[in-house]
Amino acid sequence: MDKHKYEYIYFLGIGGIGMSALARYFLHEGYGVAGYDLTATPLTRALEREGALVHYVDDPEMIPEHMRDAEKTLVVLTPAIPADHKEWAWLREAGFTIEKRSQMLGHLSQGKVVMAVAGTHGKTTTSTLASWLNYAAAGEGSAFLGGISRNFNSNLVLGEGNRLVVEADEYDRSFLRLYPDVAVITATDADHLDIYGTAEAMVEAFETFASQIKEGGVLIVKRGVDIKFDTTNRKIFRYSVDGGDNFCAENISLEEGGHYRYDIVLPDGRIEGCKLGILGKVHIENSIAAVAMLWAAAHIEGKSLDYDAVRRALAEFSGVKRRMEVYLNTPEQVYIDDYAHHPEELRATISSLRGIFPGRSITAIFQPHLYTRTRDFAVEFAEVLSECDRVVMVPIYPARELPIEGVTSELIGKDIRTEWELVERDDLARYLEGIDTDVVVTFGAGNIDVVCNDIYEVLKRKTKE
Repeated sequence: MDKHKYEYIYFLGIGGIGMSALARYFLHEGYGVAGYDLTATPLTRALEREGALVHYVDDPEMIPEHMRDAEKTLVVLTPAIPADHKEWAWLREAGFTIEKRSQMLGHLSQGKVVMAVAGTHGKTTTSTLASWLNYAAAGEGSAFLGGISRNFNSNLVLGEGNRLVVEADEYDRSFLRLYPDVAVITATDADHLDIYGTAEAMVEAFETFASQIKEGGVLIVKRGVDIKFDTTNRKIFRYSVDGGDNFCAENISLEEGGHYRYDIVLPDGRIEGCKLGILGKVHIENSIAAVAMLWAAAHIEGKSLDYDAVRRALAEFSGVKRRMEVYLNTPEQVYIDDYAHHPEELRATISSLRGIFPGRSITAIFQPHLYTRTRDFAVEFAEVLSECDRVVMVPIYPARELPIEGVTSELIGKDIRTEWELVERDDLARYLEGIDTDVVVTFGAGNIDVVCNDIYEVLKRKTKE
């Protein structure tokens, strides 16, 4: 991309979490920014306040007049835009240069020390934590994130220095546009089979991603993830929670309130007495991966790691919105919202909640994301949700897909071994008002978050009764 050629950037799907970070970047750089999205959300409203022109009707006439010149306007496209989208067709026919979000990330990462986090789950928290560690412990670094950091209150971080943290998305093989210096792979569990066809094909894509690490770079892989990697002029390290790897945790203890204290073991040292500012044992693992990235970047740059600064930054990390986000935590009622939408993600969060709240009754509310994912993992979803005391299923959020005959939330529900019920999303707060609740968690990558405040208000009132 020639940054000096264009005056305007037009986004098809401007409200997506990754797309909105790019929109914010170009606003900061002084470009005129506009775009389309299907519905208004808090994120699109924020973009409008920040100067973007956003509309919600698929109509080429809605493209601002001053952006209808292909010589002056670059178009950025999300893979979620359907093939029959009218604006996309008009822009193609009019000869506009159209790039996918992943292509744009590739352009913007050139010349940077790229720290990329890939994996079928855990990447948003890990990349957000790595960007916070860069800022708070190393005093530098920018980031394009896949979630809203509660520390930065944004999915875009613009800082000093040459480090750039990016979330490397495996969907549509987008991460193959990146050539990182440091890469983490958190997991390669089967997902996006509508794109890859087989789990083996997806793993091959992760191996291709790893092969693009620059000479002198570092790959950091979770224990148990099998990745073929050429170590010629590059290094590979393993990480885990429970010891024995290059990066791991030791002396883990659960403190009152659900926070963990632990030591992080490095290849050349130990950071003692770490305490993460967010709940959940699963995040110990994410913090180890993030610290490993910081350690690797420092070694590549010939710098040292400030253990005290890392320890402070971990304690100050306030997490990512919709990643085990705590709305309420009292002895009477707990409410947590989580973005988990894959069986293994649900398993990790439910396991963490059992550890934090032993002996308490868990009600899981799950909105499946995508018809294909529901079809492919219905049995696995039912198995992990059966670990809760009560399950509430919400109708499937279709995202980019058309319905598939016979694929509904009941496909999961019929195999759940505990009490379960199907409830419409907008009826959830009213439903919870009428049942006994203790620990409530909402799951899903769709739009279940629009009722989180309503659920919170219902459960908060119960603490006063």
